[in-house]
Amino acid sequence: MWDLLLRGGRVIDPASGRDGTADVAVRAGRVAEVAPGLPADAAAETVDVTGRLVTPGLVDMHTHVWHGATYWGMDPDPVAWRTGVTTWVDAGSAGAYSMAGLRRFVAEQARVRVHALINVSGLGLVAETGEHHVLDHLDTDTAATVAADHGDLVRGVKARIDSRTVGPNGIEPLRRAAALARRLRRPLMVHVGYGPPTIADIVGYLEEGDILTHCASGCPTDLVSGGRLSEAASAAREAGVVFDLGHGSGAFAFDVLETELAAGISPVVSSDLHVRSAHGPAFDLPTVMTKMLAAGQDLYRVVEGATARPARVLGLDAGTLAPGAAADIAVFTMEEGRFPVVDVHGDTREAPLRLEATATYVAGRPLPPSAGEPPPPWVPLSPAQRGAETRRHERLRDAVPRLDNPEDFDEPFPRPGGHQ
Repeated sequence: MWDLLLRGGRVIDPASGRDGTADVAVRAGRVAEVAPGLPADAAAETVDVTGRLVTPGLVDMHTHVWHGATYWGMDPDPVAWRTGVTTWVDAGSAGAYSMAGLRRFVAEQARVRVHALINVSGLGLVAETGEHHVLDHLDTDTAATVAADHGDLVRGVKARIDSRTVGPNGIEPLRRAAALARRLRRPLMVHVGYGPPTIADIVGYLEEGDILTHCASGCPTDLVSGGRLSEAASAAREAGVVFDLGHGSGAFAFDVLETELAAGISPVVSSDLHVRSAHGPAFDLPTVMTKMLAAGQDLYRVVEGATARPARVLGLDAGTLAPGAAADIAVFTMEEGRFPVVDVHGDTREAPLRLEATATYVAGRPLPPSAGEPPPPWVPLSPAQRGAETRRHERLRDAVPRLDNPEDFDEPFPRPGGHQ
């Protein structure tokens, strides 16, 4: 007997090449079978998902979840249950000095699956920026030892390479990060922003399988030029570098993304979700996926960019509904219409489809609803964002039921002696 059967949904599983109506059966936390017309009486629980989209649990390759210990960190669980994201990759919040803490207090406590990219700086992201200002903290021997100790957790290396983060050290932090990645034989993810260093300075250190994140940012001056890919971006593509969206709170421009799509680049779809961007304009990974649809990418490719591709880039056992795989599953409503979405500069596009997760399963079990903590005091929210946060708390409070009529209950408890 199966433990769970999801019946009648549109199943998109790019890792298996599947897009069509099918049922998904789960046994002992793993996908048992995917096919149309599976018998309902063979399952302990059957859920009708007709008209809904069923995908592998989403894999967000760029997040920050080292909450309570870093500037950007947020708790993934209160977001995961309502968004379908079952695998979260923390992109450099922890360096060598705090990787054990990320494991103990986040990865081992979360209901979702958490992996990490180790920051080349031992400090990680304890502050907004500046972790590469003191080169003594970029000790690659120590980082390599720690990464080896946490080999199942650490899936690559992260370095933020922009003018504020590197300070007077220029390209040296990137050189060390690249050396660390080659030593670990893991991908290097490079954050790009306002230069210098420029994209042209950075590309020479990247190899096939490395990751250029914030690839659709409007901040670098040499990602696109005159509506075309720059020579540096073209060189990165030719070298086999992976382009990663990494929306965040300041790194997504529709015109840059559309230029890349027109040039044949299909980015990995990631949110760069953290304590700021969770309040907008990224909000969550399904919202970012909707923006990809607004930019003209089709639904199959968008799902692939948020499931199979990030799993493949980082070698994760995730992002598929193939029989035998972990039963990490997301179920979405698909509302057709014209939905305005915005980039970080205020430019808008209209998406033809809006995705809203209605169920998130990890190892075949639904994630329960949970409420997130309020943002920390250093997060500069706008008045509208503060108002939305206040209304969220009010809705949570109003959602607590208060039943005080006798007919609201099955049976009143009898008094001693037989009196009601």
